[in-house]
Amino acid sequence: MIDLTGKVLLITGGSRGIGAATALLFARAGADVAITYRGSDSKAKEVQNEIGKLGKKCQTYKGDISKKDIVKTIVRDVQKEFGRIDVLVNNAGIWTYGEIDTMKEDVWDQTVDVNLKGTFLFCHYIVPIMKKQGGGSIINISSTAGQRGEAFHSHYAATKGGIISFTKSLSTELGRFNIRVNCVAPGWVDTDMSADTLQKQPLREEVLKSIPLGKIPTAEDIAGPILFLASRLSDHITGEILNVNGGSVLVG
Repeated sequence: MIDLTGKVLLITGGSRGIGAATALLFARAGADVAITYRGSDSKAKEVQNEIGKLGKKCQTYKGDISKKDIVKTIVRDVQKEFGRIDVLVNNAGIWTYGEIDTMKEDVWDQTVDVNLKGTFLFCHYIVPIMKKQGGGSIINISSTAGQRGEAFHSHYAATKGGIISFTKSLSTELGRFNIRVNCVAPGWVDTDMSADTLQKQPLREEVLKSIPLGKIPTAEDIAGPILFLASRLSDHITGEILNVNGGSVLVG
């Protein structure tokens, strides 16, 4: 039912976790894919190869998405390579520990720069392209931390709360250009980013008890709702925060 043939996805942080699962799901739905990444070349290549096996095109772009000139260059190169950008998924992010009275300023700044400024920069450079195309879909990845806060991760929660407000603001600003802007807010997800924490058995049991559906979702469980928000099935949805947390945090 979901057919994205002829569409182009640009997803940040697409070499692993939610980003990689989303890139592959979009390719299965017919889209060509551009992914950004900062770390492992081999992981990015793996995603590229898997998408190639599906008969779809994939290009990888390495760089620090908190840097204006790097983002500008990536967007320019993607448009040149693919000819268009139909869907932007702002997925890249970092999650680190930080008690407020001992947190270093550079830890705060790095989290804000990657999680929030990176989202702004990609929107800043891609929205003009979508306007010229006559529309598009932007999906920002937030978190339950952005809705209820998260002790010892206040810097992360602040950026994710900012993304929610940013999403709502852009949805009303860009609606007249047929650009839909939505947000997916996961809770705990079994990915590399949370692996060290979730491997601690007592904590893992606590997390499981807090989720009414009784499981910690995989990256693929988050990719599906992202695909939905990019598809024609969600044509009349914009400014929405889609919570994907198994019922652990109930917010409207």
